[in-house]
Amino acid sequence: DAEEAPAEARSPSPASSPADGRLKAAAKRVTFPSDEDIVSGAVEPKDPWRHAQNVTVDEVISAYKQACQKLNCRQIPKLLRQLQEFTDLGHRIDCLDLKGEKLDYKTCEALEEVFKRLQFRVVDLEQTNLDEDGASALFDMIEYYESATHLNISFNKHIGTRGWQAAAHMMRKTSCLQYLDARNTPLLDHSAPFVARALRIRSSLAVLHLENASLSGRPLMLLATALKMNVNLRELYLADNKLNGLQDSAQLGNLLKFNSSLQILDLRNNHVLDSGLAYICEGLKEQKKGLETLVLWNNQLTHTGMAFLGVTLPHTHSLETLNLGHNPIGNEGVRNLKNGLISNRSVLRLGLTSTKLTCEGAVAVAEFIAESPRLLRLDLRENEIKTGGLMALSLALKVNHSLLRLDLDREPKKEAVKSFIETQKALLAEIQNGCKQNFMLAREQEEKEQRLQLSASMPEITITEPQPDEEPGDEPATRAQENGAPGPGARPDSDSDSDSEEEDGEE
Repeated sequence: DAEEAPAEARSPSPASSPADGRLKAAAKRVTFPSDEDIVSGAVEPKDPWRHAQNVTVDEVISAYKQACQKLNCRQIPKLLRQLQEFTDLGHRIDCLDLKGEKLDYKTCEALEEVFKRLQFRVVDLEQTNLDEDGASALFDMIEYYESATHLNISFNKHIGTRGWQAAAHMMRKTSCLQYLDARNTPLLDHSAPFVARALRIRSSLAVLHLENASLSGRPLMLLATALKMNVNLRELYLADNKLNGLQDSAQLGNLLKFNSSLQILDLRNNHVLDSGLAYICEGLKEQKKGLETLVLWNNQLTHTGMAFLGVTLPHTHSLETLNLGHNPIGNEGVRNLKNGLISNRSVLRLGLTSTKLTCEGAVAVAEFIAESPRLLRLDLRENEIKTGGLMALSLALKVNHSLLRLDLDREPKKEAVKSFIETQKALLAEIQNGCKQNFMLAREQEEKEQRLQLSASMPEITITEPQPDEEPGDEPATRAQENGAPGPGARPDSDSDSDSEEEDGEE
């Protein structure tokens, strides 16, 4: 109720100070406006979709043409043709294809009239000669209007730092963007921090293509460090980046130690070398779940690197596809790999194209095939595998019932004894027949499982009481099959064990 301010808040007035030195404060009052007067006005946030209500193709085309006229820029005939073909504008349209069109800043600005009215699954901006201004404008639009789930900005070498900065902002803010293709678009030292921060903090990206993006060194270090904390990215493609066998590979190894969400890592056409593979293997040992596909095609790997990989494979539980093609592994390398592959229980597909194998290496591969109950595909093309190797592979397929595809060169290899050419042809046919038989068996097994699932899901129509003269031992097995438990012909490696089957029968 006091109308004067507290004594502590009073400010002394030098002019009115009395002669005896005491301070005499001037009275001050504090007032507050009424509630109605506090807020002077309010502005509603802009609605990105205010132009997209019940829009027609003619309206979109007209708005785009007016924007081009206003900005004094050329219209894109390819875009106009696509707009005329669109029918259902209420949902995301499959694709907006601007590949190969030269997009300067004004041309990009005119595209906003399309993006504010239509959304797309794929926006293809490959090789559109984007500069910093045009790229920044486009990425801002795509972020604001959530224009695409798949975006292709590959082969744009001049988007620069500001372009990448806008791209990083788009990656961080757009919840619908799942796929970004930036092949042959350099991500240099001064641009990489923006992208790394976007991937570390929050990004909905599931697939990222950065082939031939000049990543070796600091950009890769920033990227790998950021991805340690990323839980959304599933596929990372880093081919043709001249990644080395020391610092770059060490960063990738660390990434694999901490990230268990990544499923595909493609490192083809780099310089990982045996020294780099040792770092990657250290990370692979920590992958209890996660990485399913590792592509090491053409990385100058030798038998030394295969020794590291052979020791690592028994510890990997998620790796299903391993591609080692176009590395000079040789027969010794396959021998180093063999025991690790036999101990591994996850690898389903193995690529050994052009790996300097001869018959001796094929025999080691055949030993793995004979021991493997899960291998589905093996690629041995472009190797010098002759009669002896083919014979070993053919014998292995007689005891293997999982391999569905074994890729070999179609033409027989030259041999000193001419009659061996015909033997090779017969063995190649025999191998293909073995794969076909496995395929038929797999299909029959799948159909049998589907029938069992169908019978288990069908409602029981009648319940018949057991007759007194029935053998009590027959009933549990019969009822177990009716309840969906595997019958006598079920797979030996079926997940259900005998205890659960007996419990089903008793129920």
